[in-house]
Amino acid sequence: MKKIALFSIVLFAFACKNQAKLAENNIKEDVTFLADDKLEGRQTGTPGEKAASDYISKRFKAIGLLQKGTDGYIQSFSFKPKTDPHKEVEFTTNADSTITGRNVIGYIDNGAKSTIVIGAHYDHLGFGGEGSLYREKDKAVHNGADDNASGVAVMLNLASRLNIKNNQAETKDQNNYLFMAFSGEEMGLLGSNYFSKNPTIDTKSINYMINMDMIGRMKPDSTLAVYGLGTSPMFKQTLKSNNENFKLVENESGVGPSDHTSFYLIDVPVLHFFTGQHEDYHKPGDDSEKLNYEGMNLISDYIFTIINDLDDNGKLAFRKTKNESEEVPRFKVGLGVVPDYLFDGKGMRIDGTREDTPATNAGLQKGDIVIKLGNAEVTDMMSYMAALSTFDKGDEAAITVKRGDSIINTKVKF
Repeated sequence: MKKIALFSIVLFAFACKNQAKLAENNIKEDVTFLADDKLEGRQTGTPGEKAASDYISKRFKAIGLLQKGTDGYIQSFSFKPKTDPHKEVEFTTNADSTITGRNVIGYIDNGAKSTIVIGAHYDHLGFGGEGSLYREKDKAVHNGADDNASGVAVMLNLASRLNIKNNQAETKDQNNYLFMAFSGEEMGLLGSNYFSKNPTIDTKSINYMINMDMIGRMKPDSTLAVYGLGTSPMFKQTLKSNNENFKLVENESGVGPSDHTSFYLIDVPVLHFFTGQHEDYHKPGDDSEKLNYEGMNLISDYIFTIINDLDDNGKLAFRKTKNESEEVPRFKVGLGVVPDYLFDGKGMRIDGTREDTPATNAGLQKGDIVIKLGNAEVTDMMSYMAALSTFDKGDEAAITVKRGDSIINTKVKF
């Protein structure tokens, strides 16, 4: 009888241990909370953003992460809103006319010499404002489910998985992990910029940084853009050898319009994951029910595998890349479309159009591929922008698009 009881205890303990290895998947629940109307769009410095930061802090605690902010999980920073768009924001301790953002920072301490930063911004546009592409007169909440509740939810999932893995493993990973939910991204990468100048760990110990921004709208062709591949010699082969599910669109540059840029600029290798823009980008329609949760789970699996594969490679070498954003032409007019940044064919594919714009007035539609604008052939995004930069307001130009198997020639008035 004692043997049976002992066997039952051992069996129960074994079952509990195996059960504990399974991290909870709260991706959909996390997105649903962060993108709820009650948070009023999570604009930096608002009660809605504070509610979001409180929620992320509670999730960090439930997962078992250590506090690594300046006040528990929180790293607050105050700044004066910019009046000149060409100047850098001024961080300040003066309370007059300032906005306060709150980075949320959690930590897994494996006693390692190096640390991997895994981050995503959680702020959004509130009721719209300067960054909104919504053109109606009514006031509407911009919930930002894809931008960027999606990235935060996958970050939380990775935190849970990595914490359970390291608690269960006989040997700890050779890296610590710092998880960051950034504030102020929509106002100019403010939270990540502030952390890079006021870090809560030694930045020289950072091995590399993973950033997730808008990873919730994976398209049927499973396209996944990864930026920063050129920032370390280890990245390209590692991503390629572990890829079983995605059509990867690779970009070498460490500079881009998201928080990985702040880390690249302090000589940290970076990887940025992105599933592309869409018609609801920076509009009230970016809601939780429109996300591709199966795709988000695949991205979480992929990043988890990449982290594990890189674990025994020591501290990765950093490499500077060409700053492609410096080569972007300046233009005075726009076509009024959302480009498909993940399109890798010839031309510039339109992923969405806005009402009462040169594009819609010319009869252009979602899915059209611009192959000629004026006298210029359009072969990719850069050639499209170069062609667009030659026009002024009031100009009229011939435009050629491919729609299915048809070639359509029309005119566009800027």
